[in-house]
Amino acid sequence: MKMVLPKSQNSEKEIELFIGPQHPASGHMRFIGRVDGDIFTKFIPDPGWVHRGIEKIAENRKWIQIIPLVERAAILDAANMNIGYVIALEKLLDIEAPPRAQYLRTLLCEINRITSHLYGFGIAGIMIGSSTFYMWPFADREPLIDIAQLITGSRLTYSYMIPGGVRRDLPQGFKEKALKALKYIERRLNNDYFRLFFDNPVTKARYKGVGVLKKDDAIKLGIVGPNLRASNVKYDVRKVEPYAAYSELEFDIAYREEGDCYARLMVRVEEIRQSIKIIRQILNKMPQGPIIHKKYERLISLKKLEEYQKTGVFGLPAIFATLRPPAGEVISRVEAARGELIFHIISTGDLRPYRLRMVTPSFRNMVLFRELISGARVMDFPAIYGSIDYFPPESDR
Repeated sequence: MKMVLPKSQNSEKEIELFIGPQHPASGHMRFIGRVDGDIFTKFIPDPGWVHRGIEKIAENRKWIQIIPLVERAAILDAANMNIGYVIALEKLLDIEAPPRAQYLRTLLCEINRITSHLYGFGIAGIMIGSSTFYMWPFADREPLIDIAQLITGSRLTYSYMIPGGVRRDLPQGFKEKALKALKYIERRLNNDYFRLFFDNPVTKARYKGVGVLKKDDAIKLGIVGPNLRASNVKYDVRKVEPYAAYSELEFDIAYREEGDCYARLMVRVEEIRQSIKIIRQILNKMPQGPIIHKKYERLISLKKLEEYQKTGVFGLPAIFATLRPPAGEVISRVEAARGELIFHIISTGDLRPYRLRMVTPSFRNMVLFRELISGARVMDFPAIYGSIDYFPPESDR
């Protein structure tokens, strides 16, 4: 079905402009705009081109099989997708992961928060023509991807968090490698990135005062994450409803008052700094103890237990393949890299969920395209898109 925008009073001067979904800058997203000169009079996002179908597929998968499935919604932020689902599942099972596992979960989530923001910086850079700032942040993800791989055994999608805990403990020498990676990212962020891009007069001219989202509008539209906090709304699920180890760690909510494209970038810069602060605390405060709930530890065979004691790695016991949470309905909320992520699950006591619903931050932020680009100039579209850090597969889940 062809989407047709309503014509305005000056329709004889307007032309219809289609962007995507095949255009590389659209990120597999289609946009339909109506243009008068170089001003968008109407701008509508048209999602649905990625065809993930995660929620429906989940209804035909066992509970443990859904863990890698939900991670695909935002591959650069897989850990935060993972923990949102596992927390909901643990609510159904009425269990909690032990303290060490909670710290390990938080560690991986913050590593992913940094890599996700670096990915967003690269997209923002190339959107306004800075190919160098596209390549730098993308390459600078590598030290963090390497330390995530040391923990999980995988580079991008981990399936690291399981009901009641995590699959692996930290390897020897991890702390030193992690601190080295953080020091590198800190130097690049605070020095090189500002000299090249954030303090660049071209960047400021393209981003400052453009795509302004006022505080009241951000709240009314239900915007989440850095896009919300850039409009002076100090809301972060890690503070409002702490989970994992966040209640035991010190960090500040990053926010700005301007609400423009540049403010949204600067909030993400500060969030990376706060994530580095959180990771350092975790490395210094990590408690000793088990990494899996005692309910499942007892179900692991002696051979598996010996394997864990030698390698620090858990094989998944057969109990997870036949997992049957009791009938019930639960909701979990976590702060993913792009904002609040919600899981709503209904169980009937079967091997599979009756219903699974995930409300992703990109889905909730999609309305910003309509609100911020309608009335903006055509050449402001790339800057606004880059500042929103929108990820179409996350929205099309």
